[in-house]
Amino acid sequence: MICDQNEVEKLVLGLENVDPHYKIIGFVNSDSIADENLDFHYVKEIKKDDLEHFVSTNHISEIIIASQNTDGITPDLYQQLLHLLEKGIIIREYTQVYESKTQRIPVHHIERDFYRFFPFSRSNSNKLYLSFVRLIEIMFSILGLLISLFFIPIIFLCNIFANKGSLFYTQERVGKNGIIFEIYKFRTMTENSEANGAVFASHNDKRITPFGKFMRKSRIDELPQFINVLKGDMGVIGPRPERPFFVEEIAAVMPFYETRHVIKPGLTGWAQVNYSYGESIDESLIKLQYDLYYIKHRSVFLDLSITFKTITTVLFYRGQ
Repeated sequence: MICDQNEVEKLVLGLENVDPHYKIIGFVNSDSIADENLDFHYVKEIKKDDLEHFVSTNHISEIIIASQNTDGITPDLYQQLLHLLEKGIIIREYTQVYESKTQRIPVHHIERDFYRFFPFSRSNSNKLYLSFVRLIEIMFSILGLLISLFFIPIIFLCNIFANKGSLFYTQERVGKNGIIFEIYKFRTMTENSEANGAVFASHNDKRITPFGKFMRKSRIDELPQFINVLKGDMGVIGPRPERPFFVEEIAAVMPFYETRHVIKPGLTGWAQVNYSYGESIDESLIKLQYDLYYIKHRSVFLDLSITFKTITTVLFYRGQ
């Protein structure tokens, strides 16, 4: 790996934690002002002049460039990289490797150069794709609302005894382009569950009633959101819409969080089928990485993959 010395541990662990078979055995320090003689023990430091020899003698299969400091890529190092490329050695940029291993965007690494690494999917502006998706959304919404009509009498009776509040629950959420809308859900928590202020929902949230927990795991509580889909506030697939309070809180400490709002939020999404609740700022960062991956790679194939995973989640009662 070619990177700045102070980022070696974070970058190496970022890859090896998601794929234990992916081993980085050395790094070239690209920090042009660092002390070349500084002893560093996390992975072996390779001097810039020795890179080509080290690669050939240690049977290296791939070189990752993780440096954002172009001054550290000296002319001599650049020539060595060209020679290695000509010999068939794979040279990739860190974000490419991270995406392929995790199917997430490494926003913690790219920072200010975000848009250099993040070309939006053409599907986001493809009229044929968007028209096809909208047609499917309308069909799904009609079917979902018909299913809701079947469940309403049952949920109404159970709600009287279990949830002890109104049948439907509305809440402000942030939609496409940051526009606020009212989301509809069946009630799953006790009334006045946020009397002390807004808090993240958690895996074993005590505010959720036993019947509410059943509805959440079966995703029945989200059926009324098909009204939002018909109205155009939401899509079937996209980043889950977050509350304005949390958007402001998270965006204040997390770069690019509001990039989620370039497309409609969805009933389900890439983050939902790959990760659980975002119970903290750190977990919201992981969900953001999945959301941005979807926005970058949005396609019919990825939509079908999310749809299939969502259906299996419902059928096998794995919701949260």
